[in-house]
Amino acid sequence: MQEESKNNFDAEKDAAQIKRGGNMADLLQKQKEYFSTGATLPVKARIAALKRLKSVICARERDINEALKADLGKGGFESYMCEVGMTLSEISYMIKHVCRFARDRRVPTPMSQYVARSYVKSSPYGCVLVMSPWNYPFMLAMEPLADAIAAGNTVIVKPSAYSPATSAVLAEVIAEAFPPELATTVLGGRAENSALLDMPFDKIFFTGSVAVGKEVMRRAAERLIPVTLELGGKSPCIVDKTANIPLAAKRIVFGKYLNCGQTCVAPDYVMVHSSVKEKFIAEVKKQIEAQFGQFPLENAAYGKIVNKKHFDRICGLIDDKKVVFGGGRDEAGLRIEPTVMDGVTRSDAVMGEEIFGPVMPVLTFDGADELIADINAHPHPLALYVFSEDKKFIKAVTERCAFGGGCVNDTIIHLATSAMGFGGVGASGMGAYHGREGFDCFTHKKSIVDKATFFDMSVRYQPYSESKEKLLRMFLK
Repeated sequence: MQEESKNNFDAEKDAAQIKRGGNMADLLQKQKEYFSTGATLPVKARIAALKRLKSVICARERDINEALKADLGKGGFESYMCEVGMTLSEISYMIKHVCRFARDRRVPTPMSQYVARSYVKSSPYGCVLVMSPWNYPFMLAMEPLADAIAAGNTVIVKPSAYSPATSAVLAEVIAEAFPPELATTVLGGRAENSALLDMPFDKIFFTGSVAVGKEVMRRAAERLIPVTLELGGKSPCIVDKTANIPLAAKRIVFGKYLNCGQTCVAPDYVMVHSSVKEKFIAEVKKQIEAQFGQFPLENAAYGKIVNKKHFDRICGLIDDKKVVFGGGRDEAGLRIEPTVMDGVTRSDAVMGEEIFGPVMPVLTFDGADELIADINAHPHPLALYVFSEDKKFIKAVTERCAFGGGCVNDTIIHLATSAMGFGGVGASGMGAYHGREGFDCFTHKKSIVDKATFFDMSVRYQPYSESKEKLLRMFLK
């Protein structure tokens, strides 16, 4: 059965190719040749491919969990909730809806084009490059892969070198689910990234830092390759004086310290109304102990920082004089306690970059106008969260602040539905995916007019006349 699941191609040869990155130019050329045959276009073939992928993921769940544990210290529950389960949910959504997404969409035809039928045809871009990050190394590779396959593309996935165990399992899963001419993986680091960006893909999907996103976009621009960039930024979490403070603290602690804060949509910092700051911090302390225990560094379900470089960077952002809770570190295990800093200002180091770690800076505000002006004075964040019972305040923040997406009275969960797109704006990215948005992300919309041959309006042809102009003005106004 294992050989059958590998789609009758040489598994050992493919595995060797994955390990050394293969000949990337040859991989892309074979995918282009395969795409040109039209084999990816039938919707039944796309659904069959997605079902194979789902089956392999389910069969390899234990291996995936072990890899995530090795790379990021994630426990089985968190691995399923944030990686495997989310991926399966997206694949299932695509299997259910791809027939409707791929169908030609009829649109009205103006009278000036009489007699004709106008429609929009969804066509795959062709050969797609998906470059995924290390913080959610399985989900953030597999979800865009599934969307791209659903849209009828071939795909090369380049996972991060910072999560080697998960990248290796990811490559094995893709090799079991697909022949390499449909989807395959290239492992490696910067050299492989650079080489791939020099290749003539039809679409590039990148998830990662703003700095690398700029380089991806610059390189893609040289070939006029369309890009989708899922980046990050300092996502604010606002706690109004009307908020349910105990519940706000509970949900913010969950979102902030999930995956040790290594989440692109984690609440980066908290802006709390000055009148409820002390109450909020007291509740946050209670929630950290309730969720992670009195000694979080001894909690097996609490993960670790991905590597020493990021561990040292995060530690450098912590001002011990402003720490009011946590701050403990285990250098050998690359673990940092859930940490809270009070009295933070925009000039502090922790506010100078995206934290991407378990450190919660707390700032204060007094008025909505001041708050909104402060947020909008900085690069647009990927997410924004507002905790309040004041509908006018919620409306003002969500309408006037620029951000990718977010939640009212919760954190993180807006990206957990395939019924809404997920993406950034400005410095936090461009384009969106998940569900219909994910299908459209990897699809070119062809606008087509199918004109009848039994009738032809002469108004557009020369020689022009006064009567023709009257007709023209009647049609176009």
